[in-house]
Amino acid sequence: MEAVEALAEEELAAALGTLAGWSGDIHEIRRTVVAPSFLEGLAIVQAVGVAAEAANHHPDIDIRWRKVTFALTTHDVGGRVSGLDVALAGTIDAIAAEHGAGQPD
Repeated sequence: MEAVEALAEEELAAALGTLAGWSGDIHEIRRTVVAPSFLEGLAIVQAVGVAAEAANHHPDIDIRWRKVTFALTTHDVGGRVSGLDVALAGTIDAIAAEHGAGQPD
């Protein structure tokens, strides 16, 4: 198993530049998406849950009607952001897009 390391601030800034809608700092990145409906929001959460379980890396998720917020950090590196978080953020983006979710107003 490959060792997981926290991203340096410069690495995180570069990664956030490739992830539309994500923001944060070295301790956590987050994004809110707006699903077309409440049930589509739940479907996004379900699909992200399956992907997170497969990756053994799990986001914090907050559901507020059609708005779903994902927060990512890696506890194994002291609550810092790692490449695992960036990879899962990309997966979340793909899943959200598949379900027609957009950015909040």
